[in-house]
Amino acid sequence: MRLSRYFLPVLKENPAEAQIVSHRLMLRAGMIKQSAAGIYSWLPLGLKVLKNIENIVHEEQAKAGHLAMLMPTIQSADLWRESGRYDDYGEEMLRIKDRHGRDMLFTPTAEELITDIFRGHVTSYKDMPLTMYQIQWKFRDERRPRFGVMRGREFYMKDGYNFDLTKEDAMHAYNRHLVSYLRTYERMGLQAIPMRADSGPIGGDDTHEFLVLAETGESEVFYDSAVTDLTFGDRDINYDDKAQCQSIMEEFTTKYARTDETHDEALFAEVPQERRKVARGIEVGQIFYFGTKYSEAMGATVQDGDGKQVPVHMGSHGIGVSRLVGAIIEASHDDKGIIWPEGVTPFHCGIVNLKQGDAEADAACEDLYHQLTKAGLEPLYDDRNERAGGKFATMDLIGLPWRLTVGPRGLKNGVVELTCRKTGDSEELTPEAAIAKVIAQYMRSSFFVDKVIAQDMRSSFLSIRSLHRI
Repeated sequence: MRLSRYFLPVLKENPAEAQIVSHRLMLRAGMIKQSAAGIYSWLPLGLKVLKNIENIVHEEQAKAGHLAMLMPTIQSADLWRESGRYDDYGEEMLRIKDRHGRDMLFTPTAEELITDIFRGHVTSYKDMPLTMYQIQWKFRDERRPRFGVMRGREFYMKDGYNFDLTKEDAMHAYNRHLVSYLRTYERMGLQAIPMRADSGPIGGDDTHEFLVLAETGESEVFYDSAVTDLTFGDRDINYDDKAQCQSIMEEFTTKYARTDETHDEALFAEVPQERRKVARGIEVGQIFYFGTKYSEAMGATVQDGDGKQVPVHMGSHGIGVSRLVGAIIEASHDDKGIIWPEGVTPFHCGIVNLKQGDAEADAACEDLYHQLTKAGLEPLYDDRNERAGGKFATMDLIGLPWRLTVGPRGLKNGVVELTCRKTGDSEELTPEAAIAKVIAQYMRSSFFVDKVIAQDMRSSFLSIRSLHRI
């Protein structure tokens, strides 16, 4: 993409209404624009990050054998009365009426709707287990929406639901989701710690929240610092292997890690003092097992192997897709702006032309743009007739992992400048070597990219490598 053709309404000053880093930077970087309290338009740059996160979620859910679907944003109140939650949910539910006077609501969550779908089509244990999920807009009428997308009223969320014959099977689904979430968050460059939590209005006894440590987190968290040493990495996972999933579940949840709602001071005291930590955390996901709460209330039963009608065991699993954009920024930024992890960056590399209109500089930038695009990467080329300082400030603000700077002086020596946004380190390389290094960086992170793209990059890398040895 050429910046001269892109819509990127960056702001030089911090908006007065923004109280936390992610809100300030998302507004300044032209990612979002508020349309009403807690409701935002997602502008092109913000939408690219949102979709990158969504794609990672879809890919990891598919690996776990979960089926994507899409449910409506508007539901009938009748289903919620059937489950008993319509009057209990509280003022966060936006209740409306259609033209016929029927009670409707804007979806805050979809346990009732998915249960209705299941009971209408599944009658036998032979059609189970079954896990379906969606990524859809939700609405919760927060009393005080603030912090940008971190606590908005309208939000983009992945919500999944499992249906199993027995509690044992449902707990395997619970463990399977925990494993898939660990993979998902690490691909986004995040360490999201699973912590024992309260189930709230969803219900159920077994639940873990995934929290990213950040000063602006809404929850106080208590944890054994040893949990921050755990990494999932690119493990080969068989999601049908109950023992393997259980083992990973125990590995990541045995050490003490709880939110303030479930904190146990006596258990916390058993952690060595030097490892006891108290901090703030941002919730980015949650998994629940709630047994037969909804299936009994709504008649979601199947015939078991003995011919008896039994209520199914259920669980739900959420990821705050839009909230993750803010959480990543809270965890990865500096005084200059955002620092995107390579897994979610809106563009893989920025190209800055220091002298737009210079034939040699223009040609070199065009070649870099072509080569990176051919390799399966998406560069952002700042081809504006703008001073160098303004171009650098924009690139630092939007936070692309890599920047290629091209100018007449460097080209006379046959080099361009490659800068890492995270470290700030720069080096002068030939254009071929710079391209190859960027491609190699994303290849080394093959866990973070689609296999097709990785193959395209590998082919390009090999062809460029023949020109220059890294």
